[in-house]
Amino acid sequence: MKKVTIVVLLLTISILFGETLLNPLGPALIPVVPIMDGKIPTDVKIEIWKNPEEAVAKIVSKEVDFAVLPVTVGANLYGKGVRIKLVGVHEWKVFYLVASDDVTFDGWESLRGQEVYTPHGRGQTVDVLMRYFLSKAGLTPDRDVKILYAPPQEIVALFKSGKVKYAALPEPFVSMCLDRGKVVLDFQKEWGKELRVPERIPIAGLFVREGVAEETVEKVEKALVDSIRWMKENLDETVQLSSEKLGIPAKILKSSLERIEFEYLPVEECKEEVEAFLNKLNELYPEGLEKVPDEGFYWK
Repeated sequence: MKKVTIVVLLLTISILFGETLLNPLGPALIPVVPIMDGKIPTDVKIEIWKNPEEAVAKIVSKEVDFAVLPVTVGANLYGKGVRIKLVGVHEWKVFYLVASDDVTFDGWESLRGQEVYTPHGRGQTVDVLMRYFLSKAGLTPDRDVKILYAPPQEIVALFKSGKVKYAALPEPFVSMCLDRGKVVLDFQKEWGKELRVPERIPIAGLFVREGVAEETVEKVEKALVDSIRWMKENLDETVQLSSEKLGIPAKILKSSLERIEFEYLPVEECKEEVEAFLNKLNELYPEGLEKVPDEGFYWK
C-alpha cells in the first residue's frame, strides 16, 4: 500500500510539474513560443539557456532531461562522455555571413586579414562551418582570418556602430544588421554546393538525457511537433509573441523567417543526413568535431 501511494504521488508530481525543455535564446525560441504561451495543450515547460554551458550543467546534474542544442554541440558533448541522445532535428536553415555596406566580398579570400565575429564560442555550428570553408579556401583560421566571439546582441550593436565589418550570424540577428549591411554568403547553400547535397544543414534538434522513459520522450517530442505546427498556422501571432520575448521588432522577425527553415524530423527520418553532416565535418575539419558519434548518439 505504501509503494502504491508513492507511485501515485510521483505520477501526480509529474502531472503537476511536467517536463522541462531547455531551449536557447535566439531563433530557436520562435518554434517553442506556442508552448511558452499555452497555445497547445501540454505540461512541458520551456526554460531558456543563453550559452551551452548552462544547458550542459543542468543535463549532467540531471536537473533536466531535455534540451534543444546545436547538433555539433551535442555530438561533441557525446564524444566527451555526456550521455545524451538526439531525438530529432527541427532547425535546418539559419546561418549567414553579413558584411557592412562599405566592403566588397568576392568569396572567402576577401576575409584574409579580416576579423569575423560569431556568437557564443568555438565549436558552435557556424564556427565549425566557417573554419571548414576557410580551410578549404586555403586560409588558416585564427591566423589569416581572426575569429572573435561575443553574444549575438553585442555583435549586432558592434556591426551597427561600424566597429565590425563581418559577422557570421543566425537569424534573426542577420535581419537586424541589414539596415547597415548585406547578406554576402548563405552557409546552407555553400554546404549544398560543396557536398552536392540539399541546401540545408541539420543545425539544431531535440536531445534527451540517456535513461529517460520512452513515453516521456514521446510527450516532449509531440509538444515540439505541435508547437511548430501551431507556429506555421499562426505565423503573425507567433511573430508578435516572439517579438515580445526576444525584444526584437516583429517586422525584423517576420523578415528573418524568410531565411529560416523549421521542420521537425524524428531521428529515424534524418539520421543519414545527420551522419553525413557529422562524418564530413570530422573528415574535413576534425578540430571542429574530433569524434563522430556512434549509434548510441541516436534515440532508438
